[in-house]
Amino acid sequence: MFFKQLATKEATLSYLFGCGGKGKAVAVDVVAGDEAWFVEQAKAQSVAITHVIDTHVHADHYSGGRKLAEMVGAPYCLHESDRQFVKFTFQPLHDNEVIEVGNVLVKVLHTPGHTPDSICLLVTDKRRAEEPWFVLTGDTLFVGSIGRPDLAGREKEMAGQLFESLQQRLLTLPNDVEIFPGHQAGSVCGAGLSGKPSSTIGFEKRFSAGLRITDKQEFVRHLTSEIPPRPAEMDRIVAANISV
Repeated sequence: MFFKQLATKEATLSYLFGCGGKGKAVAVDVVAGDEAWFVEQAKAQSVAITHVIDTHVHADHYSGGRKLAEMVGAPYCLHESDRQFVKFTFQPLHDNEVIEVGNVLVKVLHTPGHTPDSICLLVTDKRRAEEPWFVLTGDTLFVGSIGRPDLAGREKEMAGQLFESLQQRLLTLPNDVEIFPGHQAGSVCGAGLSGKPSSTIGFEKRFSAGLRITDKQEFVRHLTSEIPPRPAEMDRIVAANISV
């Protein structure tokens, strides 16, 4: 398996990973302007990008996902719930769906809360082990922090959904599963993000203040008490990311 993490604009973290032996790869959370990097990296690894995935419709940066998908002839993928308002055709992803990328398996976990369509991607390398190796957590869970719940305008409701997504989907994973988030320090998509670009489920369960809260109402109060300013030009960015 090969794995590339790209730190890009707006403190965003993008990913390219896959199976070198079978020549297949997945690109995740591509930022507009970075498409050529993914093409070059795929060429260097002698792999074809078979899927381009956004973990949600982004509000803080313009997505390069659709453009990259067109460049490499791969489907552009979002969670199925986006069909109700996205104005172009995409490949819908379903909760618990497994995408085979050679010897690499990518399981889709629907984790609403930051946004209704948010997903995480649980990755297993079959040549290494049958157990999952790492999870791309998008804007659901960061290193040292949790995704903001207010972008849909229903912060208490969405914070409650985040509690369920974390407690039922992510925190039930083995402690040694690695976390690779969609942002690091400097992003407005959460409060108090670490500058470290990865962690583990076990470390975050032990040291992330929000994850130590097991009462739902207390968690909602905690998460909604410190919400950063909304991303600049958020409405314009979202409109561009869902328009033809």
